[in-house]
Amino acid sequence: MSRCLTTFTSVAIITMIANAATADQPSEVKASSHVHAFYYGWYGTPQVDGKYLNWNHPVVGTNGRQFPGGDDIGANFYPQGGCYSPNDEKTLDRQMKELRSAGIGVLVASWWGRDSYTDQNLPRLLDAAAAHGLQVAIHIEPFGGRNALTTREAIQYLIERHGEHAGWYRAAELGNRPMFYVYDSYLTPPTQWAEVLQAGGAHTLRGTKFDAVVIGLWVFPWDGLSLTRGGFDGFYTYFGCEGFSYGSTVANWPTMARFAERNHLVFIPSVAPGYEDTRIRPMNGRNSRQRQRGAFYDRMFAAAIDARSKWVSITSYNEWHEGTQIEPAISKKIDTFTYEDYSPDPPDFYLKRTRDWVGRFESTETSASPAKR
Repeated sequence: MSRCLTTFTSVAIITMIANAATADQPSEVKASSHVHAFYYGWYGTPQVDGKYLNWNHPVVGTNGRQFPGGDDIGANFYPQGGCYSPNDEKTLDRQMKELRSAGIGVLVASWWGRDSYTDQNLPRLLDAAAAHGLQVAIHIEPFGGRNALTTREAIQYLIERHGEHAGWYRAAELGNRPMFYVYDSYLTPPTQWAEVLQAGGAHTLRGTKFDAVVIGLWVFPWDGLSLTRGGFDGFYTYFGCEGFSYGSTVANWPTMARFAERNHLVFIPSVAPGYEDTRIRPMNGRNSRQRQRGAFYDRMFAAAIDARSKWVSITSYNEWHEGTQIEPAISKKIDTFTYEDYSPDPPDFYLKRTRDWVGRFESTETSASPAKR
């Protein structure tokens, strides 16, 4: 597809989506297993968990200053239902309904290691997802002591514990293997990853019952080669701050897509509605990305379609600290701060906009080659 045709197509799609959103007419979109949303289960409340967890996020660079939680949280936006816990059944039911209504078929659960809070609430999340016809993949975070070998142990542990669950995501096009995203994979050298992810590695997963689709994070220009040498099945871009890294710069996505095709890798571009984290990182205003009533989201989603990837990931469903959430937000003012919201649009604006984009994404033919391991 020529550059001119690609640009024309993007503009036409953005115009169509904007018109559909303002028309406010309901449309049915089947939840897609090719559309993934990053999900954070690290929150907690006194009513459910005995204390606030993560709503009371510390302020970076202030020697321990911390938000109290409740009405005053570590985020620039405020959730429609107030602070919540993923251990609350009603909360999970609402969230799964919202994800499904948006056409998202897979939530990628942030996971911070064995016996962590996110590990403990994962069974409840899997049950809720399965009850709504959704599935769960895992976002392996840089937990204490994470390296290639402990990541292998984590994958084995998670598959042994949850691999037969109805809510466990397996990529049908990729050998029906489970999928694991590895955040900040660049922290571990490719030579160490190769021991686990290359077929001839000393501790390889390949060809075992724990074989999986392992997706690394492309941040720097040279990461494509590093991920290939390390034996990853593909890569994602994560950051909602477009232009923050090489991988999150949409102008680089066509080049990255061609790299993926040449090397039989999966490319999963990450799209976001915006980025705003100045309540927890006051010094980071230069990286804020305004939502522009959905226009920022539209441009990123259109770029993902232009990249012709078979999968797309959304940053995020509920990462409130960095202001990338599509979960409903409301207007709220406290003595010390006035929260942002989606006005003049309604609280569920980004769920509906996601639904419209998922419909377009699914109707667009893709040609990206699947990973071959």
